[in-house]
Order: sequence, then structure tokens, then C-alpha cells
Amino acid sequence: MSWIALSDQDRQIFDLGGIDGGNGGPARQDLTPNSLLTRGSILFETKLPGDGRPRNLIGYHRDHPWVSSLSVQELPSGGIVLVVAQGKDVFHTVLKHGAVSQTETLRVTYSWDAPARWGRLAVERIASGQVFVQELRDPKPLLLSDLRVMTLDPLQRQMDRGVTFFAISTEIEPVGPMPGLSGSVPVLTAQGYRRASQIRRGDLIRSPGHGAQPVLAVIRRTVPARGSFSPVRLRAPYFGLQQDIVVGAEQRLRIGGSAVEYLFGKQNVLVPAGHLVNGVSAIRHDKAETASYYQVLLPGNEPVLAAGAPLETLFMGRLRRNRDVIGASLLAGCDRSRLPEHAAPAFPVLDHFEANTLADLRAA
Repeated sequence: MSWIALSDQDRQIFDLGGIDGGNGGPARQDLTPNSLLTRGSILFETKLPGDGRPRNLIGYHRDHPWVSSLSVQELPSGGIVLVVAQGKDVFHTVLKHGAVSQTETLRVTYSWDAPARWGRLAVERIASGQVFVQELRDPKPLLLSDLRVMTLDPLQRQMDRGVTFFAISTEIEPVGPMPGLSGSVPVLTAQGYRRASQIRRGDLIRSPGHGAQPVLAVIRRTVPARGSFSPVRLRAPYFGLQQDIVVGAEQRLRIGGSAVEYLFGKQNVLVPAGHLVNGVSAIRHDKAETASYYQVLLPGNEPVLAAGAPLETLFMGRLRRNRDVIGASLLAGCDRSRLPEHAAPAFPVLDHFEANTLADLRAA
């Protein structure tokens, strides 16, 4: 996997050798600034405005020496429109996702493999885990010079203020369930604590309240360290931690106590790590442009103990029933018939407002 470009509202990076050095460099493509990127992905995250108007999310346009443009638009009815123009050739597709709430964040991934005449547009509703996938026929390769302009030149590109970041990869990027543990996080197994990066399929995990559980699969991914992928440092001794650990912003912690029972009437709740950032018990860990995460798949979505704190494992829902989504995910190599189904999270998942309310009550 190779990420060659990253742009947010404050910073822009474009490097054909990989934006984070040591990232492996371009895969299976010899790239120069004037090359065609025949295979790759554009990924971005955006917050819905809820104002009922269409928006141009990201894109570029140039007229010289020939017409070339890319545009991704959001429809107020809940859809994504992709338009790629090269000279007189125009590629156009629409993917409906149904999200219209301004409280939602979407992750959009456009991938193409021009030699194979295949592409994919995917929209993920991050909070709910819903994934919408549409395969594309005969997408066009993109010029790296155009992608460089889109990344580095704010005057020649479109980037809506609601777009948290976008990134460009030389690979076909997966969608669906994502890992959230950095490789150094110690996870309790039947043989004691082991780094997340050292756990393998078939290992036994000691899950609090559930005994020993077999690891059905281990997934790993390197992603831009932005948006829902942002690393968060959880600090000991908060959350029952024995040491500091780094996790992804969407990695959920299981939190209990009297404040939880008072506010939500439940013994425990699940809270994404990004909702816990307060500068004390949880802080942003912005030390690199990319981050590598791991996660384990257990039969019943049982939690793991990570340095003493209970963390959620990979939640599948009923995704195994969706051949297209599984085929586009990090679990594409697994036998679908052997993948588990998780009917619902074991406990309520708090949104940002609920997490802040809980934090205020716990601090009182």
C-alpha cells in the first residue's frame, strides 16, 4: 500500500515515494510527475451540512493543454456523484447512500484499475458502519500532474469546508470494518499479554466476562492519520490502563461505573476514543502522516483487555451476507460462510455529545 498525497484544510503533501517515508513507495507502478496513475484510489471524509443544497466536495479542472477534470458532488437527497472528464471522454456515476443528517460523517473511496477496465465507488457511514458499494466499468486513469494540482494548489482545486481530508493511494483501498489498535498495544491472550502486531489467527484471547475466545482473523491496514483514522493516545491510569496506548479515533472503549448507570441506565457503554480527547486522559497523537492499525475478529464481538482496559474487537454486524462489501473489505480472502454475524453492539455506542456529558459527570 502506498499513500502518495494527503491534504486537509491546513496542510498539503504530495510525494511519489510515499508521504511517510518507509511506506514502501509506489507499488507495481513506476511513477513520474507526468505519469498516468493507472491504478489507485482517492479517499476522503466529509461532514454532512444538512442544509439541503448540493455541494462540490473535491475536484480539479483545467483547460490547457486539454480539458481534464474530476468532480465529486454530494446530493441533498443522500447520494454521491462522480464525474471524470478527459478531452471528449466523460465518465459519470451516481451512488445513493441515504445519509442526510448533518451529524453524520461519510468516508468516500473512489478506486480504479484502468488496465482491468474496473473501478469501484464506495460510501461508508462511519458511525453506523453501513457500506454502499458500486462497481464501475472502464474508468479512466488519472494524470499525476492533475492529482498534484488537486493536492497542492488551493487556487486550482475544489475542496469543500466540510471535507476533513482527502488522500491518494497507488492501491485499490479496502472499505468496510476497520482496525483500530496500534501494533504496540498489549492484548491479553491465554499466554499473557502480546503486542497486537504479534497476534495470529487461531490464538486464544482472554476476553473479560467471556473466557478464552479464538481469533478468527487478524486484519491490518495503513491509513492517513487524519479524520476517523487519527491516532489517539489513551493515558494511564485512566480507563483502567496500566500503560499509555495509541488507538484509532473510532476504536471503541467499554466504560462502566455509577455515572454510566445514572445517565444511560446500562452497566456499560461503548465510546469511540476520539470522543474522549480532552488533553488529559486522552490526547491527539499526531506524530506521522500515516498510521498502521490492527484488530482481531472474535466469534461474538467479545472485548479484549488492552493494557488493562476493555476495548471492542472487530464488529461485523451482518456484513457477511453482502458479497460485494466483503469482497471489497480487508476480509476479502476469508470464507464468507465461516465469518460470524454480530447482531448488534453489546452496549450502546455514545455520540460526541453523550460522551462529553459522561465526561463532565465523571469529573464532577
